[in-house]
Amino acid sequence: MSDEATPKTTADGPGEDAEPVNPHAEIVRNLASAMLRTAVWPGVATVVIGAIVATVLVGVSGLVGALIGGVVAFASSLLTIWLMRTTGGLNPQFVMVAALGGYVGKMIVLLVVMTLLGGIDAIHRESLAFTMLATVMVWAGAEVVAFKRAKIPTIVPGS
Repeated sequence: MSDEATPKTTADGPGEDAEPVNPHAEIVRNLASAMLRTAVWPGVATVVIGAIVATVLVGVSGLVGALIGGVVAFASSLLTIWLMRTTGGLNPQFVMVAALGGYVGKMIVLLVVMTLLGGIDAIHRESLAFTMLATVMVWAGAEVVAFKRAKIPTIVPGS
């Protein structure tokens, strides 16, 4: 039997000129979805707790700092999920390069935000920093939990 006689399968179903389904892309996108589902609520809870603690200890400037830190950390964590979903269909080695580049880029953005906002009097610097750090750490921990629960094979057969 020749390759021309074999129908190709896609996510939409069988088709003549359709591209084959990339099993690696499906796995990475499913993992990204699982990580998002697992991390959102702990991330939100961390921002809320950080805001409450900062408000009680410091006042309004603590609240503002904690909210800004939490929002920036939350956004950077969502960016990681977006990066996984976007690069999931690419070569697995490139996905790793994109993940590491995204991580370095995220750390640079967080450093720049801390540097730029650190000198503003209306924003309590430590509240911003601790809430940002706590949110990133909780989100990363939730991603690890999601990865362990997903039971996704490390090696994809046929790739």
